[in-house]
Amino acid sequence: MKKIAVFVDVQNIYYTTRDAFQRQFNYRKFWQMLSEEGVIVIANAYAIQRSDDAQHKFQKALKHIGFNVKLKPYIQRSDGSAKGDWDVGITIDVMETAPDVDEVVLLSGDGDFDLLLQSIKDKYQVHTKVYGVLRLTANSLINSADEYIPIDEAMLQ
Repeated sequence: MKKIAVFVDVQNIYYTTRDAFQRQFNYRKFWQMLSEEGVIVIANAYAIQRSDDAQHKFQKALKHIGFNVKLKPYIQRSDGSAKGDWDVGITIDVMETAPDVDEVVLLSGDGDFDLLLQSIKDKYQVHTKVYGVLRLTANSLINSADEYIPIDEAMLQ
């Protein structure tokens, strides 16, 4: 069986599906789809920690599905902007996991990950797959993946 590692940029998926479809991504259905393709050996969901009941419920649901939920504090800057970027954390985890799996699945539309995917393909010959909202996914990310699957209505709640 194919060994699959899954990495979810939760904020990116939340905002892109909301903006494109006004709906939420269905993580349970996604998990079921991937489980039919192989064994999910690691599944990390990277999110921002906020004191919000809806967020706690969502994170609990992700854990129930099988995801390891990694949280980073939500930082409100004095100028009103906010920070909660997981790009480096996701990159480290992907680099550490890639040698031990057959496929790395990334849920994100963030073009910053294009070099990461190219690097793990070159170094470990791992298959890379990206799921993202087509009109909100960087072309460089789409082009760097072995396989790109646009998120569509069937993957939403």
